[in-house]
Amino acid sequence: MARVFGLTGGIGSGKTLVGAHFRARGLPVVDADVLSRQVVARGSEALGEISAAFGPDVLLPDGSLNRPRLADLVFGDPQARRRLAEITHGRVRALARAEFDRLTDAGHPLCCYEVPLLFENDLAEWLRPVVVVSAPEAACLSRVLARDQSDEDRVRARLRAQLPLDEKARRADHVIDNGGSIAATLVRADEVLTAVCVSLGIDPARYPERA
Repeated sequence: MARVFGLTGGIGSGKTLVGAHFRARGLPVVDADVLSRQVVARGSEALGEISAAFGPDVLLPDGSLNRPRLADLVFGDPQARRRLAEITHGRVRALARAEFDRLTDAGHPLCCYEVPLLFENDLAEWLRPVVVVSAPEAACLSRVLARDQSDEDRVRARLRAQLPLDEKARRADHVIDNGGSIAATLVRADEVLTAVCVSLGIDPARYPERA
């Protein structure tokens, strides 16, 4: 079985940047957000359960998920978040396991699982070593506002719904500081990938740095 390590952070911290860099070096990265979108695709069983639990206005006219509406309902309500997790998380994990099996069959000794709510969903011990991408809250906020053209109150609600980044960093095996330049972040990402490989007995040369 391929070894799997975790990559996480907070909204706007830069985990997607690091995940893309790992992919560019030839490391398979499974993205839980992508799997989540598959789980709640139009016409899916999970989407039907979400509509039943949260009301028909969480659906757009074409029958797909109204993500902003659902976010408004769950990020400020822990009970609603738990209900959503009950519907989606088991299905996402099943897809993740299937992808890890596929990667194992393809001969990959290592893969990364990018999970926004890794600690919140008690996945840390399954995904050691855990890599956390961290950045100051002000930087995370400004990045998300620029990226999503979102309302500041909504973004702050999403930040509050997650474990604080300082706490995630404290629980991590490796931390990548994304509070400075992108170049510095990627240098640190390279260092961390090497350290992960060494700790798991995998030759880091399998994932060469790209020019």
